Amino acid sequence: MKSNKNICVRVTRDEEQIRRCQERVQALESDVAAFAALLRLSGNPVRMKILWLLNEEGRLCVCDLAEILGMTASAISQHLKKLREGGLIDRVQEGVTIYYFLKKNALPLLLALFEWIPAHRHAGILP
Repeated sequence: MKSNKNICVRVTRDEEQIRRCQERVQALESDVAAFAALLRLSGNPVRMKILWLLNEEGRLCVCDLAEILGMTASAISQHLKKLREGGLIDRVQEGVTIYYFLKKNALPLLLALFEWIPAHRHAGILP
């Protein structure tokens, strides 16, 4: 017979703590959902590179991104579409060229992610 070591054995429950935590989680529901959506979008390595490049350069067109990342313009366009639909980037057309850039409201969280990567690589947390 298999033993389950993850059994809760509390004697009493802290009703006030449970209620307080439930209220705080409920108040954060939309923020947590938005954060989870951002992580899903940026969790793809190609999209994370695109986001990082847009942060570093300010704006880039599909052709530049395709050349930099060694991918087809069509593949890059698909990633850009997802990032745009997710509200992380926007675009502006100048002549016949469309440039993509990070939306200001996405910057604070993205900057935290961009800072996290090298800090954790040097700390030995990332390979």
